[in-house]
Amino acid sequence: MIEAKNLVKRYGTNEALHGVSFTFEDGRIYGFLGPNGAGKSTTMNIITGCLAATEGEVSINGYDIYEDAAEAKRCIGYLPEQPPLYNDMTVCEYLRYVGEAKGLKKEALFSGIELVMSKTSLYPVKDRLIKNLSKGYKQRVGIAQAILGDPPIIILDEPTVGLDPKQIIEIRELIRELGESHTVIISSHILTEISEICDYAVIIADGTVVASDTIENLTTMFEGSVNIKLDVRCTVSQAENILSSIADIRSFNTQKKGAGVVSCDIEAPKGTELRDSLFFAFADARLPIIAMAHEEVSLEKVFLALTSNPTSVENDDVKQSEEADDADEYTPVFGASNDEEEEK
Repeated sequence: MIEAKNLVKRYGTNEALHGVSFTFEDGRIYGFLGPNGAGKSTTMNIITGCLAATEGEVSINGYDIYEDAAEAKRCIGYLPEQPPLYNDMTVCEYLRYVGEAKGLKKEALFSGIELVMSKTSLYPVKDRLIKNLSKGYKQRVGIAQAILGDPPIIILDEPTVGLDPKQIIEIRELIRELGESHTVIISSHILTEISEICDYAVIIADGTVVASDTIENLTTMFEGSVNIKLDVRCTVSQAENILSSIADIRSFNTQKKGAGVVSCDIEAPKGTELRDSLFFAFADARLPIIAMAHEEVSLEKVFLALTSNPTSVENDDVKQSEEADDADEYTPVFGASNDEEEEK
């Protein structure tokens, strides 16, 4: 479980995060959403221990990310947007290096590498140099290093960026599989991906959490009316006469499409079931309905409604350069090895 309390991050006079708080519970797949410059990447870097917050607390499975950094980081597997790969290593060499950095030894190291290569289907390329791999395979290697050592929490930043449709489907299936035994947190700009994979969403805008709920509850909350799109073979006047006769319709717009078809956008109060009434009304007038679609509130509409404040849109490149200036606050994501702890 991850608990973040009142996170604040300042870069000089600019405050990127304003008291961000949330809880990621065990056994769920979470979507972490926000427009560019909203503070999403800053928050991800703070909860993984890569960046220090100006104020606030982060607890990973009960370990403070600052006071018990080594133990907290052992609980996390992290895939940044740009996978941290060494191009001149083979896949096996790289995974062994990461495993050793995480403190895995001997049998635990080799069995762990075998397991993650199996889960990410890396066996066909295990002896190839990483620089010669396709984008899809590089992303798999990035996920493999994140889940190596079986950390209970997996954090993936834009896991499908730059992949082709087939690769996206494969990575989605892998994430669903990981979600059966891990807490998975996905940061993504692809809202359909979040809708399909995640159980829960946290939305951040302008450095503040603006929503935190299940996908179903978020969409239900913004479902203020029933919207139906109807295509009928008739004249505009015929469509308007029939629609005006149906009491439950709040408003409608009609537009001639050509070939004798009229398109109707219909709105009714929330909870109204219009489809039967529309079907029988046009059937009684012997006017054929060509298409009827019930438009539901999507996560995209919820996201746009919650993040529409223009002040939340900033230059992400500027913010990344500001984070780079805080290099002295950086600590590695990999958990410290046992030997490193002894030296400390």
